[in-house]
Amino acid sequence: MTPTENFISHLIELRNRLLRIVIGFIVVFILLFPFANEIYALLAAPLLSKLPSGGQMIATAVTTPFFVPMKVAMMAAFVLSLPHTLYQVWSFVAPGLYAHEKKLMVPIIVASSFLFLAGMAFAYFLVFPVIFGFIVGTAPEGVAVMTDIGNYLDFVITLFFAFGLAFEVPIAVVIVVRFGWVTISALQEARGYIVVGAFVIGAVVTPPDVISQFMLAVPMWLLYELGIVVARFTTKESEPKILPPA
Repeated sequence: MTPTENFISHLIELRNRLLRIVIGFIVVFILLFPFANEIYALLAAPLLSKLPSGGQMIATAVTTPFFVPMKVAMMAAFVLSLPHTLYQVWSFVAPGLYAHEKKLMVPIIVASSFLFLAGMAFAYFLVFPVIFGFIVGTAPEGVAVMTDIGNYLDFVITLFFAFGLAFEVPIAVVIVVRFGWVTISALQEARGYIVVGAFVIGAVVTPPDVISQFMLAVPMWLLYELGIVVARFTTKESEPKILPPA
């Protein structure tokens, strides 16, 4: 096979994998769309539970009541189809991997999916109640907190992805060590920079209350430490060879 034919075959394979990813997403979205309003109600529950009695959310645009639940269904479809998406990505890159790299990819796909969902669950069940309790509790007297559902959706999606990606830190640590890009000792020496970076990210992503910043920064740091521990048990760092005397 000539280089040109090989390149074209890779493009065809990439197209097929992307098509399967899109089809998988669309199938899940079609199944979830009839329940879009119920899914949004579940998503809005953390804020509604913190509003005063009779408090509610509002829609400031004509089409918002339709498009926001549809976006929520799309987000849910993306999350539920994520294992299928990662599998298609793995299937595309697998032929170019060594045997030991292929063995590593399957656990990484499973662990990545689980950790991303764990990050979203952490945000929903622990972080959202703290954030919305803080926001509602600090509202000036006489001000009714009535958040637009579109703005609320953008806000929670940002936090979902922030915490989902933050929980991927152990995977990133294991990968860079297993592929020999960074040594465990180098990661340990960079611990101080990681802690500072985690708090900077927490300050940028979360609302301006200290508690929610800590709730993002501290898990990122702890997951970084967990990644080092896992990498140490799954990777044998090469020791410097001592040449025999001449």
